Amino acid sequence: MITLHVKVKPGSSRDEISVDETGHLQIRIREHPIDGAANAYLINFISKELKLSKRVIHLEKGATSRFKKICLDTNVYSLEQIINRYKK
Repeated sequence: MITLHVKVKPGSSRDEISVDETGHLQIRIREHPIDGAANAYLINFISKELKLSKRVIHLEKGATSRFKKICLDTNVYSLEQIINRYKK
């Protein structure tokens, strides 16, 4: 199981995953945070980006916050692989 601590920026002009200067993931999504739509969109976006089933992605904490704790119930990637994939 992999635990991701991410900062989500809803309502962005494009969908994008990046790593900030402190090494934390930032995810920008186009969906606006209305009635949980952004959280569902976020899970769908992560699923497509990492080529994982939505069933293995769980929002553990931060349903109403920009700072979220997301658990990936998979052995396909390590946390380091995910972070290195999105470093610029």
